[in-house]
Amino acid sequence: MKNNAKIIYLGTPAFAVAPLKAMVEAGYNVIAVVTKPDAEVGRKRVLTPPPVKEYALSVGIPVYQYRSIRKEGAKDMQALAPDLMITCAFGQILSQEIIDIPTFGIYNLHGSLLPKYRGASPIQSAIIAGESVTGITVMKTDIGLDTGDVLLMKEVSIERETAGELFEKLSPVAADALLTALPQILNGTPCLTPQNGKDATLTKTFKKEQALICWNASAKEIDCFVRGFNPWPVAFSYCKGEVVKIYFGTPLEEPSFQEESSFHAIGEIVRADKTGVYVQTASGVYRIEKLQFVGGKPLTAAEAVNGRKIAVGDVFTAE
Repeated sequence: MKNNAKIIYLGTPAFAVAPLKAMVEAGYNVIAVVTKPDAEVGRKRVLTPPPVKEYALSVGIPVYQYRSIRKEGAKDMQALAPDLMITCAFGQILSQEIIDIPTFGIYNLHGSLLPKYRGASPIQSAIIAGESVTGITVMKTDIGLDTGDVLLMKEVSIERETAGELFEKLSPVAADALLTALPQILNGTPCLTPQNGKDATLTKTFKKEQALICWNASAKEIDCFVRGFNPWPVAFSYCKGEVVKIYFGTPLEEPSFQEESSFHAIGEIVRADKTGVYVQTASGVYRIEKLQFVGGKPLTAAEAVNGRKIAVGDVFTAE
């Protein structure tokens, strides 16, 4: 065992599995995992355990599940008497009572370069905002929302990933960041830097209605928007009064097929073939490459055009 310090890990989704696994495989003493309750998933509402719970049980780590750790978990955490607690995409706010429990404090693995994109949706928000760089911040938790002092950061470039792909890209980075941070924390030698609060931005949990595309934006902005809402809740628009979900596409600032003299309404489909469904935006054309109609499965542009579900001259609207 590399270190006998007792560690409790708090996390929920697949993103949080890699850091936990890294600690276990490195020989750290993870005495418990805390996560959210099992949830109903999919159309059939199948009761499904969080990914962190599944991994923890597979390696014999006790699991505690709370709807609210603030209301239900303080006594359990005090009884476990941890030296350190690590949070990663846990999805719940901690009370000062819980923050005060571990000897070395609580450290959070956050999916942005703090102080930008504090809060619930940092990875999606960075894509939607058109950022070219994001990363993982290891931060000491205080009573504020991602306001604690920073121990270290690891930068990652944003290419043209969807939010789901960027989650997968950042998860092993979070694991690496944690293994870098743990020796400093447990040796009592963390070099902490206060955040610059005036540069802070705050993100919230997205709602489905926020994924409605505004075509009166540039093709590049729409591309960031679509990628940021994939895989959930998925960007959407209306065409002939019906919802159309849009999963992925490519922004074209100056399409070679468009004549300078041609005029098209914002949201109008100006071309539709096996290469894509091309939509006029305020600046450039956005080529839709994967979309879904109500009651159907996701389709490629070729499938949508061949099925005559969409055609040149149709217009995407806000309702």
